[in-house]
Amino acid sequence: MAFVVTDNCIQCKYTDCVAVCPADAFYEGPNFMVISPIECIDCGLCVPECDAQAIFQEDELTPDQEVFIALNEELAEVWPNITEVKPALPEAEKWNGVPDKLDMLEK
Repeated sequence: MAFVVTDNCIQCKYTDCVAVCPADAFYEGPNFMVISPIECIDCGLCVPECDAQAIFQEDELTPDQEVFIALNEELAEVWPNITEVKPALPEAEKWNGVPDKLDMLEK
């Protein structure tokens, strides 16, 4: 089972998780990041590094977050790979913890 980036990453996009990923499985969009389920080696190193607590193992997702399984898979195919830490989005602190941000996702 791969790890999945979920709702709380939207509008935050902290990238500390990227630095610890031995598989370089993260992909970056304008206001969200995803994990490629093909490249993820299920090590879990990214989970404690996520300041937004937005990364979960696929089988641990709540029903309202399961849509992110397909989104991670789909967007990892089209977004560029990210392998280095970058600054979070300017208003990351404001958005961290705000629920139901899926409609804000920029593809």
